[in-house]
Amino acid sequence: MQHRVVTTGQRYIGNPIISRLPIQTLLETTGRKSGQPRITPIGGRRSGDSYWLVSEFGEKSQYIRNIQANNHVRLRIRGRWHSGIAHLLPDDDARTRLRELPRANSAVVRAVGTDLLTVRIDLS
Repeated sequence: MQHRVVTTGQRYIGNPIISRLPIQTLLETTGRKSGQPRITPIGGRRSGDSYWLVSEFGEKSQYIRNIQANNHVRLRIRGRWHSGIAHLLPDDDARTRLRELPRANSAVVRAVGTDLLTVRIDLS
């Protein structure tokens, strides 16, 4: 139930507003059924040639399902697009990883998350 409430709010209220902010990091995946680009606002942090994030709903998240089908992604970081390869890291301690990521986003992920999953995107 929590997953449904949160994702509905994100899909119809939060994401359309946040996606328009030029400073917001965006993840572009390829829809696993449609083959069309799918844009999701995310929070995380770049570290060298990698970008780290934690998905609050793990494999229930649509963008995670898209990554499982095709791990070639693009990220818009500070207004610039980068290509990358996403890696799902179920063995990583997502709660510990959140301590290394931006506080505000990490607090929200911890508060609403039910199945945390670490993702590393290797940028090219």
